[in-house]
Amino acid sequence: MARFTFKLPDIGEGISEAEIVAWHVKVGDRIEEDQQIADMMTDKATVEMESPVSGIVIELAGEVGDQVSIGAALVVIETEGDFSAAEAPALEPVSDTVNIAPTSAEQIEVAEQYEAENPGVEAPSPSPLRGEGRGEGTSATGGAPSDPAQPLSPILSPEGEREKVVLASPAVRARAADLGIDLAQVKTEGDRVRHADLDAFLRYGQGQGYHAPHISHARADEAIKVIGMRRRIAENMAASKRAIPHFTYVDEIDVTALEAMRADLNGARGQRPKLTMLPLLIAAICKTVPAFPMINARYDDEAGVVTRHGAVHLGMATQTDAGLTVPVIRDAQDRNVWQLAAEILRLAEAARANKLKPDEMGGGTLTVTSLGPLGGIATTPVINRPEVAIIGPNKIVERPVFVGDEIVRAKLMNLSISCDHRVVDGWDAASFVQALKRYLETPVLLFAD
Repeated sequence: MARFTFKLPDIGEGISEAEIVAWHVKVGDRIEEDQQIADMMTDKATVEMESPVSGIVIELAGEVGDQVSIGAALVVIETEGDFSAAEAPALEPVSDTVNIAPTSAEQIEVAEQYEAENPGVEAPSPSPLRGEGRGEGTSATGGAPSDPAQPLSPILSPEGEREKVVLASPAVRARAADLGIDLAQVKTEGDRVRHADLDAFLRYGQGQGYHAPHISHARADEAIKVIGMRRRIAENMAASKRAIPHFTYVDEIDVTALEAMRADLNGARGQRPKLTMLPLLIAAICKTVPAFPMINARYDDEAGVVTRHGAVHLGMATQTDAGLTVPVIRDAQDRNVWQLAAEILRLAEAARANKLKPDEMGGGTLTVTSLGPLGGIATTPVINRPEVAIIGPNKIVERPVFVGDEIVRAKLMNLSISCDHRVVDGWDAASFVQALKRYLETPVLLFAD
């Protein structure tokens, strides 16, 4: 047997480290060549790491949320191949035999599984990289946490043999501990105790002398580590608010005619994607920007230079399960409304599937953020630094309005724009929105030369 150290490769130009956002293996797992082992996030993208060899995982480089330097050991795998000593990790060696009991029920389970799959071979000790056994532990029967400074001893019967470990998920163990239930007393049909088994024990255990304590219906507190995309969003938004003096201007737009035209276009769209409000708004923005170059710009704080861009590379704030992502529509000014609709759909699907390429996530010159049907009355969006403006359409509502002496039904939408006051004056922002409003309220102008 030999050890292979998989080192974190260079996964992006200028990247010195990456964050662990997900592990797909654990210590003791048998893995195959090309099997996915981890997801690593840089400032630009999330990259899937695959194992170049088959074998058994014996060490992992950290917890989810930890940073790993390029070239540092990510995973150590025990293989049947022969690798050079240069590939061995610069870590404390793992003993060939296990001298202490595993430090948690999960590790006991891993060790037993390893021994079953490898008769006559001792399971590897807990990973020094992961720091197993140094945090709080929970007894195998769901009791109080063990002393983290001392390893757990094997559970011994009167004859000195280790009893069978009660298997259960951390959530089941925590619930059992809260209820004061010894998991060893809970009967189960499967290989581990589940919530349904606890429910059955609570229903029928009272007749055997068990008395359930008072149960609070308040949901337990939940501590969530800020990692991955959520941490990137937090850092970027905090930096934007610290560095940029924001101001927001809001105006009301009558989109009755625009919505009627959108319905007509969708009725004749054929195989083309359905038009939402967004591609029409983007087309109007691209028509308006040439007269207001200070809006379509980026501000380099360190160099003290504002670059006014000729092309509109429009960022499109997109909500995903991992958080807010801003894919970029390149050269939006050169696309018609149908092409914009198709690109919006493609980028949104790629963002939600975490398949965006690095060049689809950077280089924006202006951003649009929309809450869709949630909309709200008005928004004060945070600028996507180093851009200097961000536009936020709000929900469309129907209200009666006066047209001369008559009251008519109209579809109205508030439009917000937040600007960097170091670059854009209030007059410029208001004038830009007024010009944009003209295109949206007289939509035939969108198709004029």
